[in-house]
Amino acid sequence: MIITQKKDRKELLENVKGYRSFFLLGCSECATLCGTGGQEQLDELKGLLEGEGRAVAGAFVAKTGCQVLGTKVELKKFKEELGKADCIIVMSCGAGTQSAVEMFEDKAVYPANDSMFLGNMTRLQMFDERCSLCGECILDKTGGICPVTTCPKGILNGPCGGTKDGHCEVSAEIPCAWVRIYERMEKTGRLEEFKAGTLAAKDWSASVKPRKLTAREEKKK
Repeated sequence: MIITQKKDRKELLENVKGYRSFFLLGCSECATLCGTGGQEQLDELKGLLEGEGRAVAGAFVAKTGCQVLGTKVELKKFKEELGKADCIIVMSCGAGTQSAVEMFEDKAVYPANDSMFLGNMTRLQMFDERCSLCGECILDKTGGICPVTTCPKGILNGPCGGTKDGHCEVSAEIPCAWVRIYERMEKTGRLEEFKAGTLAAKDWSASVKPRKLTAREEKKK
């Protein structure tokens, strides 16, 4: 899931100071789980804006904020409210904000959140970064643990000389990714794979931006 955190509210108010009426758009998935774009957060921002003398014409938590066509369909029932708003505030990730830009070409669109990273939720509203979306996954070779992300140095063949008692020299709170990989592969009977050789230099061209992917299967003629 995409991890977001709320922008400083003073910064947000400064960004939208030139507008008087708003429509708030949240997301029921990632942003809701992060506590940045669910109904509670929309109500909170609505109260803040109205306390500043602004009008909130409407608010809606979309099913999936980054799904352009689906959200556009969901918003049809808010045509009147959207017509009254001169600014859209998006309470989801950067992808959701850019979806709104595509949907509302004639209205200002501002993000209420900062997008942080792709993360795993370990407990309620507690997140760890485990994947860098690099486009060339090596988890099949590293016991399912990503050194590109979980090693602060992104070392492909480790551990480095800074490892101490199984932890990283960057912070004693960070377990060494390569110690974890070794222990994992040992437990699963794959240690010979670990010892077999080094990983090749990473092909970073797979993550050149912007990327596109079409998952549709071609129809057979």
